[in-house]
Amino acid sequence: MNQKEKRIVALCAAFALVFGVAPAANAMHIMEGYLPPKFCIMWGVICIPFVVVGYLSIKRTLSKHHRAITILAMAGAFVFVLSSLKIPSVTGSCSHMTGTGLGAILFGPSAVSILGIIVLIFQAILLAHGGITTLGANTFSMAIAGPFVSYGIYKLCKMLKVNKHVGIFLAASIGDLFTYCITSGQLALAYPSENGGALASAVKFLAVFAPTQIPLAIIEGILTVVIIIGLETYAKSELTDLGFMNGGEN
Repeated sequence: MNQKEKRIVALCAAFALVFGVAPAANAMHIMEGYLPPKFCIMWGVICIPFVVVGYLSIKRTLSKHHRAITILAMAGAFVFVLSSLKIPSVTGSCSHMTGTGLGAILFGPSAVSILGIIVLIFQAILLAHGGITTLGANTFSMAIAGPFVSYGIYKLCKMLKVNKHVGIFLAASIGDLFTYCITSGQLALAYPSENGGALASAVKFLAVFAPTQIPLAIIEGILTVVIIIGLETYAKSELTDLGFMNGGEN
């Protein structure tokens, strides 16, 4: 292992250590058994085409760029660590960062569906974070909707010639926030308010998450920029292969 690789490993180890010692709390992922069966099935079915396309996307990327597997694994670890860090919200529920913006920017949003569903399965089984019955709903909000928005914001900022790091910050932050908008909508559809229906219920859920999720989204944006800067320094050739450094498409 050369000096460059040692620095990358040390950086990742320090990052995991800092965030891995967070105190346990109930998870923001929709918990096991919380959604009615019809909604569990509906969200699961909706996710299937995205997951299939994501698998094909990763397969195609790795067949062309074998060295990209290290960065892909790091993007998956980033999702796992950030989404496992749970912060109590105002009503006793919890919020957390998602970490999916990084993978969406580097590999495209489809690939993140695979990273996200793997992370969610491990969290549901090992950490009681989320659930198997709610896997489809959690996958759609965190690993599909959020990454697609992050990717869209990143590409829009490039088109408008916004500073690259500012674009990355906005992509990661807004993608994180959109994840919670989708989650609020999912909960509202399952449990509409007696007065005002699903829309009123969604507003209530959004109000619950906003005080903690907005600052978390800002933090996630900053962390994503820091990780990208580190990769630009120590993994420039791998990023060039992916088309990130030269402005190519993911």
